[in-house]
Amino acid sequence: MQNNPTYTIFEFLNSIGIQVIERELPTDTFLPGIDILGSTILVDSSQLKYPGDLLHEAGHIAVTEAHLRPLIGSSEMAENWPTDGDELGAILWSYAACKHLSLDLEVVFHPNGYKNDSEWLIEQFRNQKYIGLPLLVWMELCENKEFPNMKKWLR
Repeated sequence: MQNNPTYTIFEFLNSIGIQVIERELPTDTFLPGIDILGSTILVDSSQLKYPGDLLHEAGHIAVTEAHLRPLIGSSEMAENWPTDGDELGAILWSYAACKHLSLDLEVVFHPNGYKNDSEWLIEQFRNQKYIGLPLLVWMELCENKEFPNMKKWLR
């Protein structure tokens, strides 16, 4: 079970303060088997298609300011959340998490995600072209020269 990427991701997220709760979810969630409420990811394992999507969604939680995190998934959260900058940050954060967990990049950047840009993203990362890195540095999550090592996982 410990070589299972889903288990590895659950353990990691819980260890950094992003709670993962397994429960039955409706079939109309944004991603199959995943919903976000505050700093918690709700997972319906029977519907989950891509475990790596958990890391991307966790990235959205991680790059959101701490005082706004409790509003995620509520009507109080700004309509423009996540912003384009948040999206870049979540992509790069999920890459760093993938490397930290020694997961294949294809676990997170699967062909059915990222608006058909998965291969392009993987190519950029393998060539150490980290689009949006200044944003994660500005958020004080990492240092430019040490990326993908993170100083901390939550903004």
